[in-house]
Amino acid sequence: MKLHFTKMQGLGNDFVVLDATREPIELSETQLRHLADRRFGVGCDQILLVEPPRDAQTDFYYRIFNADASEVEQCGNGARCFARFVRDHGLTNRDQIRVGTARGPITLYLEADGQVRVNMGAPRLDPAALPFEAAGRALRYRLETPEGEVEIGAVSMGNPHAVLQVADVATAPVASLGPLIEHHPRFPRRVNVGFMAVRHRGEIDLRVHERGAGETLACGTGACAAVVVGRLWGLLDERVQVHLPGGDLVISWRGEDEPVWMTGPAVEVFEGDIEL
Repeated sequence: MKLHFTKMQGLGNDFVVLDATREPIELSETQLRHLADRRFGVGCDQILLVEPPRDAQTDFYYRIFNADASEVEQCGNGARCFARFVRDHGLTNRDQIRVGTARGPITLYLEADGQVRVNMGAPRLDPAALPFEAAGRALRYRLETPEGEVEIGAVSMGNPHAVLQVADVATAPVASLGPLIEHHPRFPRRVNVGFMAVRHRGEIDLRVHERGAGETLACGTGACAAVVVGRLWGLLDERVQVHLPGGDLVISWRGEDEPVWMTGPAVEVFEGDIEL
């Protein structure tokens, strides 16, 4: 099976994008892992599948697979790459694109300066939405781990996130604590883990351990989740610049029941064909 692909990246969070709008693409877990393998395949954090719309209110449908072949509900950096892909490859001429996902529709906006702005929808704060085992909704939750007790905020941005505040992301225990929280039994479907350091009310540093991928250079939904938690904890203003290892995003959130807005770049790296 010969497959045409496009390699894209958003702040170093990289993707293999497949166009399934003309004919369906069905890949096995082995094939997905091979595509994502950085030595024997193309190499990526996630694989994005561009499909025809599943309802009349959207322009496309969007599927996301992690490097370990697990399918996930949402990806912010991937959403920006999705918008850039469908526009640059002539699949749409719209600057405003409505896309269906496993957790509902999102709207993508292509800006005049080449940036992509995404309405990520309102965050879901009920533990059951992640899902996360807790007695009820709270601003902060205590979580026991083999490295000791930690305090987290929990939020769904269409996918589950746990956010910790740290003094310095450079020394944060991302490699050791990230997997422990990802696989914590209180998160039955696993969780993405953000390590946030607040510079001031309009600026944070962030590193993210993503479920099924490990630490990535950037995570759009992780940046959204961190700002939501920081706002709920009274640490941040409405508009926040988020510094990730791969670059910067701007996240805006007015508060409860309002959508989170994310703005950042998306870049095509190369195209190619691979035999699977």
